[in-house]
Amino acid sequence: MSPAPLNLMKLCVGADAPEDLVAWQKMRFGDQPAVHVTRMWPKREQELLDGGSLYWVFKGVMQARQRLIGLEERIGEDGIRRCALMLEPDLVRVAAVPRRPFQGWRYLKGSEAPVDLPRGKTDEQPLPPELAARLADMGLL
Repeated sequence: MSPAPLNLMKLCVGADAPEDLVAWQKMRFGDQPAVHVTRMWPKREQELLDGGSLYWVFKGVMQARQRLIGLEERIGEDGIRRCALMLEPDLVRVAAVPRRPFQGWRYLKGSEAPVDLPRGKTDEQPLPPELAARLADMGLL
């Protein structure tokens, strides 16, 4: 059995819930891979690209992931090298897990990543983020 893949986690600023991110990415990228540009380039690139995902944290609760399919160099207008995280367009809902605020991205071991929700569960109306965070704190999610 191969080890669980290495992942990244990132705060999703500007979106209250996974549905907001889906709508924004669909408008911006259509059915093409989604792109998220970050300042720092992951040193463990090969491990991430061996099945890893970017896990999104919405209002203090990790709720979704997108599979990483590539990293590309982008040079900003300021001349600074950045990393474009290339992501599968499909957003996969995961079991809600509370996360404290952090800056940038963080590595997330596969063994610590939340499990994917069954497809049927993703069609249900999501809990408000504040309620999901409280329930997760109590160990009920």
